[in-house]
Amino acid sequence: MPPLAEKFSNRPESAPSLDEALRRSPAVALTSARPAGADRAGLTGACGKTQLAAFYAESRWQNRAVDLLVWIDASSRASILCGYAEAAEAAGASFPMTGAESVAAGFIEWLAHTDARWLVVLDDLAGEDLADGLWPRGRTGQVLITSRDSESLGDRSLCLEIGAYSRRDAMSYLVGRLTADPEQRRGAIELIEDLSLQPLALSQASAVVANSWLTCSDYRDHLAARQQRAAEATGVKPPAAALTWILAAEQADVLLPGGAAQACLAFGSRLDGHGIAVDVFATTVACDYMAGALAGRNRPPEPAFSALQALERVGLFVIDRAGHPPTVQVSPAVQAAVRAATPAGVAAPAAVAASSALLEAWPEGDQRTRHAQLSRSGAVSLLRTGGEAIWANGCPPVLMRAGESFDTAGLTGPAVEYWGWLSSAADRTLGPG
Repeated sequence: MPPLAEKFSNRPESAPSLDEALRRSPAVALTSARPAGADRAGLTGACGKTQLAAFYAESRWQNRAVDLLVWIDASSRASILCGYAEAAEAAGASFPMTGAESVAAGFIEWLAHTDARWLVVLDDLAGEDLADGLWPRGRTGQVLITSRDSESLGDRSLCLEIGAYSRRDAMSYLVGRLTADPEQRRGAIELIEDLSLQPLALSQASAVVANSWLTCSDYRDHLAARQQRAAEATGVKPPAAALTWILAAEQADVLLPGGAAQACLAFGSRLDGHGIAVDVFATTVACDYMAGALAGRNRPPEPAFSALQALERVGLFVIDRAGHPPTVQVSPAVQAAVRAATPAGVAAPAAVAASSALLEAWPEGDQRTRHAQLSRSGAVSLLRTGGEAIWANGCPPVLMRAGESFDTAGLTGPAVEYWGWLSSAADRTLGPG
């Protein structure tokens, strides 16, 4: 599971009771409420569903209310299949089948008949079709889903919309973050209103204030100035909650001058934010890129790790140090905002560096591991967001490596889909043949 955020709040006023919901239905989905004039997939639609699910799941486990807890990144069918295979092995359920689809189907059948109490969490499920034939069921189990859009989930689950904080929850969270210097809380009520009680924006704003000499009032002034500049440039005044990531990136540069943090942010925004192996940031390619010396080859990893820590302190990255392997997680909404705001002259080198670094860090041996799945997800993200820069010398080797990994991992359906994507992208970029 992803780690809980610093000063996590279980939102007693603004989040539903999952215990009560799961008594009413064996499958419950947390979905994003659509803020007025905003998109569920945007920055103002990021409402902390995954954190609420992680808190509930961890509580159930610690209270020994479940015998088996399965947390799955459900953003792709391949990651669902790999998650089930890993869970089957951990639960001691062995099947004679070799293909990933067969193993997953066997595990689903095992869940349906076991006496063990289980909870399966499908995190960030993009649509019901991704879990076609893979839906957990059984009299002793419960299913918890997080998804950005209830309309894509069908009627398998009870959908609960998660939106903004209540004012009391928001104030409690902000005060909890700003404990070192009570003076920094000056202007907190006004800041909460400026940010429309949005959880992601408040997380980033409080992280910046906590890692600076600013008060909430000072932060509001900076935010208002940034809004004004954006309005002058585009003719439209953006919501304040959509700009907190920019102030967070600027504060990361204050914490680590020299541009390494900005480069790391652009680099990480090209890979899959659900999980990027820390090893990718430690490669020579990544370190050279972040140090601004792309021609060098044997630079130490300090520039990358310092940049990761700076971005973690301002609330843009989450580092899961206890994971296997340790990973960096980035909100997909933040990634999309960073990509949209990054000039082409910066985006292209970031994508090329991410492509080479992912290949350098690709795990050898068994391709059914979580590390290999993280690598495949990163390659799929590059295929979608890398642009033409990564195709400058022909088909990127990392994209071929990903296809081979899908094949050897026995992920037949996802492999066929992936090779189709890659073939179409090659036709568009390099020409037929």
